[in-house]
Amino acid sequence: MIRFMRLRLVYFVLSSLIILSGVYAFLRWGVNISIDFTGGSVLQIGINQNYRKQISTDKLKQVAESVGIQSIQVHQLENGDYLIKSKPFDQEKNTLFQQKLASSSGVATVSAFLSEKKFETLGPTFGAETLKKTISAISLAALVILLFVWKEFKDRKYGVSAILAMFHDTLITFSVYVWASHLYGAEIDTLFMTALLTILSFSVHDTIVVYDRIRESKKNLPGVKYENLVDKALNETMGRSVNNSLTIIFMLMVLFLMGGETIKWFVFTLLVGTISGTYSSPFIASPLLLVWDQLFIKKR
Repeated sequence: MIRFMRLRLVYFVLSSLIILSGVYAFLRWGVNISIDFTGGSVLQIGINQNYRKQISTDKLKQVAESVGIQSIQVHQLENGDYLIKSKPFDQEKNTLFQQKLASSSGVATVSAFLSEKKFETLGPTFGAETLKKTISAISLAALVILLFVWKEFKDRKYGVSAILAMFHDTLITFSVYVWASHLYGAEIDTLFMTALLTILSFSVHDTIVVYDRIRESKKNLPGVKYENLVDKALNETMGRSVNNSLTIIFMLMVLFLMGGETIKWFVFTLLVGTISGTYSSPFIASPLLLVWDQLFIKKR
């Protein structure tokens, strides 16, 4: 039997280093926030097939800046359309941008050169409200999970440890995402928040499986040391947890490498969260039970 719990301090140190690196990156460079939260304008245009070779993301940025549109981000979608995000601009600038883009490509009529698929402007108030609702949703989910695990295992240490492991996964994912934001321009948007909520449920799912095996072993082997019971539970569930997670990880890796630009960072967040959740169930959530015993039960 592998003695996983002998290295519990190593697990805590490894996680701490990743989280601290994310804190350092966040304090030094910050993180890119989508207009979903800051407010801004979104314009989606489709270029006529006869002129697509004349258009690039760099050219779109250059023309947009020339008409006074600021903080521009351009993404090419799977169908060939271009999605432009920036600070808020009005319909007048939108019209001027399209006219100048067409004329710079030698086309006199805008309608012959491109088609506008979507144009909308989100105010800062909407962004703040979205962020508030997202935080409330995460807090409510954490509270419900805490109460559910506490009730099912009839011991608060299981509920508290599961929640701490869940927030560990959130912090790990956020830390990695901050680096992705700094190095590759990833943005925090509503899809990122959606991925975080999905990660919370996945993390707790694996943790409950391990906790249930610990509870069974404790009933069947009342005289065995608690640390040995945890090791026994991990040895019995490790193969199942890893195999289950690998099927999800392989699928997400394929989506990340071959999927479209619009879901790239959503899939990346799920991928990091899945790996973190697979790691935290045996190496964070389980050792936390031992820490709880050392801090509270032995003192009594």
